[in-house]
Amino acid sequence: MGRANAGKTTILQRVCNTTDQPEIFNGEGEKVDAAVVQGSLTRGHHNIEDELVFQSSPGFVFHDSCGFESGSEEQFDLMKKFVRDRAKTTKLDERIHAIWFCIPLNESHRMVMAAERKFFDECDTGHVPVILLLTKADTLSLEAVEGLMGQGMSVGEAMEGAGKVEKKMLQDCHERVKGWLDEKSFPPKDYLSLTGMQQEGAKCTQLLTCTANALKEEGLQQLLISTQQSNFELCMEFAIMKPLKRCMKKQNDKIQPAHLAFSMSMWFPFVSNGIIVQIRC
Repeated sequence: MGRANAGKTTILQRVCNTTDQPEIFNGEGEKVDAAVVQGSLTRGHHNIEDELVFQSSPGFVFHDSCGFESGSEEQFDLMKKFVRDRAKTTKLDERIHAIWFCIPLNESHRMVMAAERKFFDECDTGHVPVILLLTKADTLSLEAVEGLMGQGMSVGEAMEGAGKVEKKMLQDCHERVKGWLDEKSFPPKDYLSLTGMQQEGAKCTQLLTCTANALKEEGLQQLLISTQQSNFELCMEFAIMKPLKRCMKKQNDKIQPAHLAFSMSMWFPFVSNGIIVQIRC
């Protein structure tokens, strides 16, 4: 969720390890002609009920909100109803599991606008965690260089000292956004800044780890980690830590190697227990 041009599609592409555009399906499961809706997607005008699926990672189903800065009261109410209904539905194939809310830092002068405040004041997502993503954090580098040059530094001096200034600017943005939104009725579960997402092959380890930790149930954590296919090391980390910790707590029970191996295998992609599942964001 978030504004148009907040880098949402780029993040989804990195999570799914692809540069392709997603296939789009309407609420009835019918494929929509991408050429018809692509312009609307770019401008942030589209139907949140539509499902976005990347061929590289068909286990993920994404829903993209209408651009918040241009959304009408009616659009906001439709979005709120969608989130409420999909968070509480008993139909497993329709339930949403997590929400990534994007705020771009290339507009650091207006990081949190009325639309964002309204969302976190009024939209109760229930058990579905909302992760606040500060996107396009790389743009702070240029601001840092320009600021130092404005203080009389040469281009070379400014570029050399920009890293430290950029880090401080990012921390300041993080603290300001967190301060504003933590006071709301339904604040984000966690906050995360993302850099380098425009680079093909960029890793989303932090995003996936943050989302997994925000999910309360281990079954959902397992579903997320095993569905993503872009980071095998992440599968290994969770496969080792989760089952082993559980076994270590049972000090009086002998660990059965076959049981441990099976528990660990379920954190990896392509391991099926006969049930086809998808995770929705």
